[in-house]
Amino acid sequence: MIISAISSGFLWAVLGIGLYLTYRILKFPDLTTEGSFPLGAAVAVTAIVSGISPILAIILAILAGMGAGLATGLLYTKGKVPVILAGILVMSGLHSVNLFIMKRPNLNLLNQRRLFDFFEGLPNYYDVVFVGMIVLVILISLILTFFYTNLGQAFIATGDNEDMARSLGIRTDNMKILGLMISNGIIALAGALVAQNNGYADVNGGAGVIVIGLASLIIGEVMFKDMKLGERLCTIVIGSVLYQLLLLGVIQLGFDTTYIRIFSSVILAICLMIPQIRRSLGLGTIIGKGERA
Repeated sequence: MIISAISSGFLWAVLGIGLYLTYRILKFPDLTTEGSFPLGAAVAVTAIVSGISPILAIILAILAGMGAGLATGLLYTKGKVPVILAGILVMSGLHSVNLFIMKRPNLNLLNQRRLFDFFEGLPNYYDVVFVGMIVLVILISLILTFFYTNLGQAFIATGDNEDMARSLGIRTDNMKILGLMISNGIIALAGALVAQNNGYADVNGGAGVIVIGLASLIIGEVMFKDMKLGERLCTIVIGSVLYQLLLLGVIQLGFDTTYIRIFSSVILAICLMIPQIRRSLGLGTIIGKGERA
């Protein structure tokens, strides 16, 4: 059970990393997440059922997610629609898109080859752990490489101080669109991986995924301070695994899994309140005392 929770944590960490780009770098909430996650699942599962290889199916899912992010970005920057409302509009529209892709509310991968089947020689759940580790290493490496480019620095500057970035000649609207595209592409990747692990895609599979992603983000931030960017991305992975272990603990205590989402929300709420509780009690952070550039 513990290995299963860890493997799930690795896959859901991809979602947390995708959310990090908008919630922490660009500093605005993107509700497209609850549409792009099931979109990635729908595209990947439909592609596999149609005979496309799991790897190519994942690439198609990422492109679909980037398309969803582009739609939100254009509504937000060009249409001047508030970012939250833009995300809601795209999220709602994607529900119909997912139905159109799958031709039904859900689609399973029964007797279909999944990405994890390439490592079927490994013990149960270890194939998911192995794939999750590979994906996370590649993803974090690509993100760090991107942030060290001029484009990446412009992206970070847009989130830090938009007015200053604009005065330096940075097209901040383009940076926001780029951020939404990359973020939702990564989120769709998470949807594709989770769907292949679960063995099915569902049009309602995006409900509540923001809570899971933010929990990974917040738990990592609460536990670890004084982190550089690369280390911060790694703490999201740790937070995701710990979150899945906490949910496992709740299930092991005998609580009805039908109400697992309320436990998820309670766990996230507690994690969000911990910094305030520490300040009220005059306690220090667990690791370090501040952020490092």
